[in-house]
Amino acid sequence: MVSGPSGAGKGTLIQGALQRVPALAVAVSATTRARRPGEVDGREYHFMSRAEFARLVGEEAFLEHAEFAGNRYGTLGSELDRIMGTGRSVILEIELQGARNVRRARPDSVSIFIEPPSLVELARRLRARGTDAEEEVAARLEVARVEMAARGEFDHVILNDSVADATDGLVAVIGAEIA
Repeated sequence: MVSGPSGAGKGTLIQGALQRVPALAVAVSATTRARRPGEVDGREYHFMSRAEFARLVGEEAFLEHAEFAGNRYGTLGSELDRIMGTGRSVILEIELQGARNVRRARPDSVSIFIEPPSLVELARRLRARGTDAEEEVAARLEVARVEMAARGEFDHVILNDSVADATDGLVAVIGAEIA
């Protein structure tokens, strides 16, 4: 599982790893947040209502689930089953609370923290995305401080100060773990 603050580059690095490691597939998370322009249901997320999400929580359909920035996110057990049924390894893009939950549910999982170069750079990246209002950027930065303080809980930490170098680092960790 890959975790780190919003804007640290998790998605970019995972996409780079997926291109280089054919035995790897990303589990698509479920969320109650609104779709952003260009996002497709089932590709970026499984978008669902709060009621549907709550129903699935009640049915224990999630490996993990958490609330983040006012929205619910979770990993459906059926997503892992679907991927592992093809003989591939699963990579999760997940926030801190979810990573802790996955570690409890699956102690054999490997955890990787993507660290931004600094909070200043993280703020710049979040604002450059242009997807969040300033209040949400501020909230994400507050959460990032907590997440960065928890980096020692992870098996591996990769500094994303260069996408190429950080992708190489992620691919190396994945290669060593699935070999």
